[in-house]
Amino acid sequence: MSGPYVLRAQQRLSALGYWLGSADGEYGYLTSQAVMALQKAAGLGRDGILGPKTKAALERGVRPDARTRSGSAIEVDKTHQLVLVVLDGRLRYVLNTSTGSGRPYTSDGHTYVATTPEGRFSVQRQIDGLRVSRLGELWRPKYFTGGYALHGSPSVPGFPASHGCVRLSNPAIDFLWSSGVAPIGRTVWVY
Repeated sequence: MSGPYVLRAQQRLSALGYWLGSADGEYGYLTSQAVMALQKAAGLGRDGILGPKTKAALERGVRPDARTRSGSAIEVDKTHQLVLVVLDGRLRYVLNTSTGSGRPYTSDGHTYVATTPEGRFSVQRQIDGLRVSRLGELWRPKYFTGGYALHGSPSVPGFPASHGCVRLSNPAIDFLWSSGVAPIGRTVWVY
């Protein structure tokens, strides 16, 4: 789908802070990710399609509420499966994410539960490229505690599906890098 209707929807999403790259009138992957983030914030089904209920939420201007009231932080809202970028106390960007699935998995002969740890952390280290780990590939990871990171992935579904990291689309993590909104030392608040 493409055209003026899509462009207007993209512009409205962007105005509300739902990150989709640039509005180009093409309903592609990044627009679908932004729509899914809106659906999560509105408590709707998470399919990335701009149907009637999602369109109504967009028209109402539905946005999630950030908890950070001053300063800057990256918030990971596990309940809604959203990443919120707060700059100078204002919610600036909303990103679709997928966190720990809560399911057991086995690695190196040990069984673990896929959970994303909660608390206040900070970006401690980062790798500007592909990191291949025992659990999979992480694109441009920004580690916030131990082996847990915000990182890019080609798959960011509408539900918790990771081993515990905070999955973003590859273009979304590229944006976090290029925009400078998630530098070393930036607070990462997971709740």
